Order: sequence, then structure tokens, then C-alpha cells
Amino acid sequence: MLTEVSKKIDVGGQAVIEGVMMRAPKSMTIAVRKPDGQIFTKEDVWHSISERIPFLKIPFFRGSVAILEALINGIQALTFSANQAVDEEDTPMGGWAMFFTISLSLGLALFLFVAVPHLLSALLTQLLGEETGVESFLFHLIDGILKIIIFVSYVWLISLSKEIRRVFEYHGAEHKSIYTYEAGESLSVENARKYSTLHPRCGTAFILIVLIMSILFFSVVFPFVPKLAGLPTILKQAIYIGFKILLMFPIAGVAYEILKFSSKRLTNPFVHTLILPGLWMQKLTTREPSDDQLEVALAALDRAIQIHNQAS
Repeated sequence: MLTEVSKKIDVGGQAVIEGVMMRAPKSMTIAVRKPDGQIFTKEDVWHSISERIPFLKIPFFRGSVAILEALINGIQALTFSANQAVDEEDTPMGGWAMFFTISLSLGLALFLFVAVPHLLSALLTQLLGEETGVESFLFHLIDGILKIIIFVSYVWLISLSKEIRRVFEYHGAEHKSIYTYEAGESLSVENARKYSTLHPRCGTAFILIVLIMSILFFSVVFPFVPKLAGLPTILKQAIYIGFKILLMFPIAGVAYEILKFSSKRLTNPFVHTLILPGLWMQKLTTREPSDDQLEVALAALDRAIQIHNQAS
């Protein structure tokens, strides 16, 4: 049985290769099951950039910061876990390597979930007439539906991989561990086993909120965007896509606040109904973990809490 916890702090995590990363306000730990069966834990004191730049804690700003930090931490954790999975020494990623990796990850995500749906929407709405251009609600409704279809299809496709299914099992273990902590119970496998693999604060739910919010946000904003008459179609669409990418930051900020608001009001029937799509989506991104996987997730969470308390 791991240590019991008392004073609650905000914790979150991410499944990695044969392990889990857990992050508290002042700590980040990664626990990985090595090929020899032992659990290896990497532990660090961690500080958000918002501690040095206080205005980034302001609602609607903090969402974009949280996403960027989660991306950086996630890539670091995945790199570490991949090394441990093949029993190699952890080699810290250099600044330029990290910049390139993050840029490539963001670029691929923006291409797949922003550029491709936008261009497909432009082709589809062109068949319907000029009145269904980017200033119309129909354009952004089609765009949003295509984004959701692409996202769900992408998650389903990668879930066919045996290795990814293992990651999804660790994702379920992460959620069960956090539920145990939030319930105020000691962090043991016995306590964690009974909880759901679906959690309302999951990043999967956040992505779904962003996709839905983008439909409403773009529908309101784009009627006021110049039509850019006279420009070649491909250049015009590229400008619109670039504008959408810039708008993703305020959308992410709003989505983050919605997620925080809803997670504190889960007993409200209306709020519970609103979060159901995010929970349903997690049926694709989580699987029921084994006790061995729960043990890894609980070890990461336990150390994250301890290191946070020591750093406070």
C-alpha cells in the first residue's frame, strides 16, 4: 500500500509507453515498467511558467499555457518511456531537438485537424453556392463535423495497434489512480481497481470541447473577416487557415475554462449531460488496466504528491 494523502492538490497525467506521467503543481514524475519487471521512476520538481509571469494565470490565458506545457511535458515523458522500454539510458532532449519535435507535432496536428477539414469544407460548400462561403454557419458546421470525424477515425485507427492499446490501458490506470486520490483514499491497487476509466477532466474531453467550440467561434467571427476578393483561391484559403490557427488559442482558453467549470459541478444534471460526449469519446482512448499497470500509475502519482509537498 502506498502512502495515504490528505491535503488535496490538482493532479493530472498522461499515459506513456509502459507507464504513466503524473504532474502536480510543483512536481512531475514518470513511472515506467522496465523489461525486467521493475518500476523505474523519474522524479523532478516542476514549475509552471505562469509562476514567473503571473498574468498567464488569468482565466482564458491559462488554458493556452496549460496546453503548451502539457505538450512539452508529454513529449519529454514519451521520450523517457521509449528509452526505458528498450532498457536504454535516458538522454535528455536538447533545446533544438525539443523545439523541432514540438514544431513537427503541432504542424502535423494543425494540418490534420485544421487545414484538411477546412479545405474539404471549401470543396463541399463550393458545390452548394457562393452563399455558403467561410462567412456562413453551414461552412463551419461542415468543418466541425469533418474535424470530429477525422479525430474519431484517427483514434480508432491507432487503437488497432497492440502497442497503442497498451498505452490506452495505462490511460485507464491513470484515471483510476486520480479518482482514488480525489476520493481521499490511500493509493492502493485495491482502492483504485473499482473506479471508472472515464474521467471528466481528461484531455480527450478537452479536445472534443475545442472541436465543438470551434464551430460556434468561427461562425461568429468569420462573417466579419474580409472576403479577400481578387486573391487566388489557394492563397485565400491559406490565409483563412492561418487565421483559424491563431483563433485556436482563445478557443483553447475558453475550452479549458469550460472543462474546469464542469469538473466541479458534475452532480448538476445539465452539466453531466454536457460532458457525456467527452466521456463517450474516452471509451476509445482508455481500456481497463491490469493490476500491474495500476501499480505503475499509483507509483507515479504517489511520488508526484510527495515531491510537490516537499517543494511547497
